[in-house]
Amino acid sequence: MKSKRTRQAKACKAFRRTLTLWVLSHRAFWLSMWLLTVSSMLRGPLGLKLLPGTVRQVRALADRQRAYAAQWTGVDIPAVYAELPPTGAGQAKALRAQLLDKGNQVHRDWRWAHIDAYAGGTIAAGPLVLLLTGVWGLWTAAVGTELSTEWDSMWFLFIPVGDPATATLAGVLGAVCLPLSVFWAAPRALQVHARYLRTLLAPSETELLAARVEHLKSTRTDAVDTQMSEIRRIERDLHDGAQARLVAMGMTLNAAEHLLETEPEAVRDLLIEARESSTAALKELRDLVKGIHPPILADRGLADAVRSLAMISPLRTEVVIDLPARPEPPVESAMYFAVSELLTNAAKHSEAERCWIDLRYEAGALRVSVADDGQGGADVSAGTGLLGVERRLAHFDGVLAVSSPPGGPTLLTMELPCELSSPKTTSS
Repeated sequence: MKSKRTRQAKACKAFRRTLTLWVLSHRAFWLSMWLLTVSSMLRGPLGLKLLPGTVRQVRALADRQRAYAAQWTGVDIPAVYAELPPTGAGQAKALRAQLLDKGNQVHRDWRWAHIDAYAGGTIAAGPLVLLLTGVWGLWTAAVGTELSTEWDSMWFLFIPVGDPATATLAGVLGAVCLPLSVFWAAPRALQVHARYLRTLLAPSETELLAARVEHLKSTRTDAVDTQMSEIRRIERDLHDGAQARLVAMGMTLNAAEHLLETEPEAVRDLLIEARESSTAALKELRDLVKGIHPPILADRGLADAVRSLAMISPLRTEVVIDLPARPEPPVESAMYFAVSELLTNAAKHSEAERCWIDLRYEAGALRVSVADDGQGGADVSAGTGLLGVERRLAHFDGVLAVSSPPGGPTLLTMELPCELSSPKTTSS
């Protein structure tokens, strides 16, 4: 009984989803009318001015349909959008050039917007039409015999209804159409609609490969820049810290050597000073090593390292971890420093009091969510902190998702595809 109810619920949900797609096809129709208007003005300045906003509307509708296809049917429809100038006439001219390029995502989106009102709407309306056909059949069975006399003729599908026998047949067929519309037509319409979207919107394998190559070039450049910045930071820290102390210690020992026979008491003070300098230099070297690869991360793994970050954070931080094994060391390091940066940002800029960290491994990816109850307003493009985290994750094909409305709360989700290799090493 429970499984039957579950099937009914799924079928009804599929039917409602087809109605959603049908409504969106109407939106695509009116949008296509606007696209024709803008296209007719592209040679002039007004058309160029309207183009960026129009492209954003089309992309928003296409992205929504892509998301529905992935969520409802599991059909993933990738999108490859070329980089654009940030604002101004250069952006509009670049978009116009992309519209003329048939192998471009913007061109595919516009073509789909013109077609979806008809093809997508027809596919999505199929279950509704079948449902209404069933209702018409039942109504015909009830009043068809009388109305056929008044109207001279009455039909249900291919059946001329004129007597009780044909009215009964119409009612039987109508009764069959009702469950078919929900339990058979609706799920299939969703699948057909998703495949239709993929046919019109998905880029070719060549485009996907080119986009992948471009992404790798970009992340490689960022990785080299990050590595050089890290090397310069280490050189600077060594020069200003441990190296300066070691030089001072050498000068102190040299002075002690010259005073050894004439002023032995002064030598004692110089040796004490040299010992203090060596202790400070050793501490700075340890801090430097900790900044490169924290010992707790190497010894205990990412789970305990994240717990240690939570313990030293000025915010009240709750940690939930579900990590059955350890990722590879580079992945652990990238995620550790990303979490550290997010906690630092929350403490410095969000005016938060509490923070929550959720670390888990799901579906072949390491996923970390960092939330706080601060004032919100976090933006990747607004500063170097989140942008640096995004670039760090991009080296491993990872992504950073930001949800931070004004007034809060802030939710930052990082996902990094990886495989777990080492057995779990963490305290319970």
